[in-house]
Amino acid sequence: MERFGWSKTEATLPFTTFMVVFALVMVPAGRLQDRWGARVVATAGAVLFGVAYGLAALVGAFPHAWWLVFTYGVLGGAACGLTYACVAPPARKWFPDRPGFAVSTAVTGFGLASLVVAPIKSEYLIEAFGIEGTFLVIGGLTLLVSLGAARMLKEPPDGWKPAGWGLSHTAVETIPLKQALAPGEVVRTTLFWMIWLTMGSVVSGGLMTIGLIPAYGHSIGLSSAEAALAISVFAAFNGFGRPLAGFLADRYGVMPVMIPTYVLQAATLLLFTVFAVSLPALYLASALLGWGFAVTLGLFPVLTANAFGVKHLGANYGLVFTAFGLGAVAPVAGSWIYATGGSYAPAFVAAGVQASVGLLLCIFIACMKRTEDCG
Repeated sequence: MERFGWSKTEATLPFTTFMVVFALVMVPAGRLQDRWGARVVATAGAVLFGVAYGLAALVGAFPHAWWLVFTYGVLGGAACGLTYACVAPPARKWFPDRPGFAVSTAVTGFGLASLVVAPIKSEYLIEAFGIEGTFLVIGGLTLLVSLGAARMLKEPPDGWKPAGWGLSHTAVETIPLKQALAPGEVVRTTLFWMIWLTMGSVVSGGLMTIGLIPAYGHSIGLSSAEAALAISVFAAFNGFGRPLAGFLADRYGVMPVMIPTYVLQAATLLLFTVFAVSLPALYLASALLGWGFAVTLGLFPVLTANAFGVKHLGANYGLVFTAFGLGAVAPVAGSWIYATGGSYAPAFVAAGVQASVGLLLCIFIACMKRTEDCG
């Protein structure tokens, strides 16, 4: 905004585009991962990351928002979809005895990235190298790390199981289908749409308000540093909470972890402006919202595998993950609600209502499982 005189809408449009494209590309990327293997697809994504950031670094020569929308948003979002689609399926296949812990730990880096990279970017890289140089540095590091990680990906043989392990040894439930379904079959099931709507609701509720938290902190008298730290608290619980969510899911099941979590998330959002009126309370609320994201992004791949099998997990989870694209536009809605009313309460209440819808859907899915078991 300062460098090129862009409006806030123009400045945020590339990131919004990135998240929407990322979610949509997960579908074809998952199909390619199932067909060609994780290593090939993740390598292609790593190369595309380098191209996207390299072209984005030319923003000084093309100082228009559309340049970053195309380079960072479209190409970068596609690269993210290609690589992220290759994380959960191999982890789930290699560790059928600990699927929750394996998958949630594998995606922990995605949650911790903002906690680690954002301060380095804002406090050092932009100051030292400028906007263009920062794109080049992050692009180069992303290319190198992603290529190295892609080369280490390997699929287990068909039917592989850890020695001495059987399905009776795990708490993970299959709900409620018992066979692997292809994507075309999955989208014709009621369960898929229940899972999709649940993810879309809880993600939208969280994303609608997370961008408002620093400004809300200012409104209750906190300094800029204190208010900004609330986002770091959110990111820490979002990232570090994922392995714990997976551990608990392996021990008690996915639904017994999701339902209490979404009760807390809905209550936190509905009562945010009543409860989060001090520094400790704001940090606690941010931690609870971060934990909600840890459970969502750590366990929905496991839920998808439990419901529809692992054979087509890449494509099937890609279909479920398109619900994240719905959440990607939620921050715009949250800002609009705040701007319209001039108060934070309506935005947080609206987010709480969405999270409550996700909670009710989650309970309904759990009831579907019990009905199947009793039938």
